[in-house]
Amino acid sequence: MSPIDGKKSKLIAVIGPTASGKTSHAVKLALRFHGEIVSADSRQIYRGMDIGTAKPTAEERRTVPHHLIDIRDPDARYTAADYRNDALEAIRGIEARGRIPFLVGGTGLYVRAVIGTMNIPPVAPDPSFRTKIEAEIARDGLAAVFAKLTALDPDAAHAVDGKNPRRVVRALEVITATGAPFTVRRAQSPSRFATRALYLDIPADILKERIRRRVTEMFRGNALVEEVRGLVARYGPDAPAFDAIGYREVLAHLRGETTLAEAREAVVKDTVDYAKRQRTWFKKEPGLCRVTDEKEAERLVAAFLAE
Repeated sequence: MSPIDGKKSKLIAVIGPTASGKTSHAVKLALRFHGEIVSADSRQIYRGMDIGTAKPTAEERRTVPHHLIDIRDPDARYTAADYRNDALEAIRGIEARGRIPFLVGGTGLYVRAVIGTMNIPPVAPDPSFRTKIEAEIARDGLAAVFAKLTALDPDAAHAVDGKNPRRVVRALEVITATGAPFTVRRAQSPSRFATRALYLDIPADILKERIRRRVTEMFRGNALVEEVRGLVARYGPDAPAFDAIGYREVLAHLRGETTLAEAREAVVKDTVDYAKRQRTWFKKEPGLCRVTDEKEAERLVAAFLAE
């Protein structure tokens, strides 16, 4: 019997808002404690989307094995249920090698799907339902349909990007098919793991400045623009993954709807808004250990593994 199926195995999560330093912390911890990293980022799964998703560097990935990065093309659909299955398989492999799994990322639904008790039913796409909701968006606007979603599931306001129509449609699709909120927990289902979850607690003003610096670097030398241009040439402008922050704003610029400076500022604003949603989401998660420096994180992990 595997640790996942029987006795609870240990899992370390390094979570927090975008630009909080999760990757750097996690790589150092995984190196120190003989671990491997399972990404919990809903955009780093896509091949070719490197700059705009701030993937771990090649050196970081050589230093510590990373899983669930570059596993799909941008024109492929990938659900939270798909992620849960892939993450559990990756964790089994890490445990089989006698190493410690580190779950690292800021996609709250993905984190909850692995370490929590969230029920993610495998709801198949419903083309007729999607056509209906897309017509509502065209008629009433995305904000109105997003308000409809958050009325049905208030937590979705922090888990779903209200400017991403595909995400909004998918959340409504799951709610309609299951009759339950998209972000519902299943209290009677025990967690699969004994988990030490480290939340990187960065002051909002410092986080905002980090985001601005990161976005400035992404646009340096037109790097992000050229990345998007190349991806569009290969997959077309309507690939599902291109609704991600960074990509949709650059696409608007490439269509002539905004200047480059406006696109850059839009990426900063949308990323700051996303970080706020992440902070709100994670504040509601139980049992998080808030950490502010690497030494504190290392001490908490060492104590947890020694228990």
